Amino acid sequence: MDARPVAASQAGPGLRAAVAEDAPITTSMPLLPRRQPQDEEGVHDAARELERRLLGSPRTLRRREVAAGVGVSLLSARKLWRALGLPRVGDDEIAYTQDDEDALGTIIDQVRQHKLSEEAALSITRSLGQLTDRMVIWQIEAIVEDLVQNQGMSDAEARRQVILILDELIEPIEEVMAYAYRRNLAAAVQRQVVRAESGLRASNQGRDGSEDDAALPLARAVGFADMVSFTKLSRGMGERKLAKLVQGFEARCSEIITVAGGRLVKTIGDEVLYVAETPQAGALIALALAKEFDGDENTPQVRVGMVWGRVLSRLGDIYGATVNMASRLTAIAEPHQVLCDHLTAQVLAGDERFVIAAQSPVHLHGFGDVTPFDLAPGTGPGLAMD
Repeated sequence: MDARPVAASQAGPGLRAAVAEDAPITTSMPLLPRRQPQDEEGVHDAARELERRLLGSPRTLRRREVAAGVGVSLLSARKLWRALGLPRVGDDEIAYTQDDEDALGTIIDQVRQHKLSEEAALSITRSLGQLTDRMVIWQIEAIVEDLVQNQGMSDAEARRQVILILDELIEPIEEVMAYAYRRNLAAAVQRQVVRAESGLRASNQGRDGSEDDAALPLARAVGFADMVSFTKLSRGMGERKLAKLVQGFEARCSEIITVAGGRLVKTIGDEVLYVAETPQAGALIALALAKEFDGDENTPQVRVGMVWGRVLSRLGDIYGATVNMASRLTAIAEPHQVLCDHLTAQVLAGDERFVIAAQSPVHLHGFGDVTPFDLAPGTGPGLAMD
């Protein structure tokens, strides 16, 4: 990706305005000209041209021809196409291009060269299919929403206009996507490999080795942040307002989690799930999340549950008793409250940044009678947002 600086004379109004520190990247002009097709036929022509550019070449191959071209059975090819999330096509349908054959061959070669097992290749392919599917839908909806809100289009007009706008955004988005992949992979190497040994040692803090999660490999602080009474509040909202609320909630949570060195695992409706490498980082994130939405009239109140323990990381998600405990504690927390379990409280005890107080015992499904601990800010410095 070309990282050369843009001269001020070449930059648009928004980029020029952003030269000042902390200035928002905004512009009073549309980022792209409005070139709305005049009729339905124009829309279809634009869509066909966009598909041709995305596919790289015309569709000339049947699925058996693609499989034969890379020297695998149709069954093996179908497994990989299903993993990628590609739609099913008939034997006689001309649906594939040379790029499809090249991509399939690239995946197959990793197995033939013994760099990956077939199971690992399918799992990695599935990750690409699922994440890129969500990514492209996210991007299209973001453009549609922008056109509706900032250019006064109807939803139908905006979705037609997307076809033209995407044509000009394909290359920039691909460049940023490649950059983001490599940057996040580098960060993951640090989290998952370089720091793994110290993390495993730290996971024994406050634990006697008899817990159900003791055999799990990764030590992580696991937290849930949940919007209180979200279902009731959302009933009175229109589509756009609800979308803005959810997007704003996720964006603010993601910023806090990232600044503290954590990772946003996923958003589950009205709550986010995050992990951090140390119990202290997890606690700082939890307190910052609870505080962030305190007194905000445009966002529901937030409650948080945070537990330090071992987890199993698979398919980009995390599993185990630690995750379940954090979820249960979140469900019983009061608005703006952070709850943790007694083992997490032991690990954090003595740190002046935290005040920990035992609560009345409660019965949690799957865990029996549990004493939750209230986690509040202490006298030391909290999470510093830059």
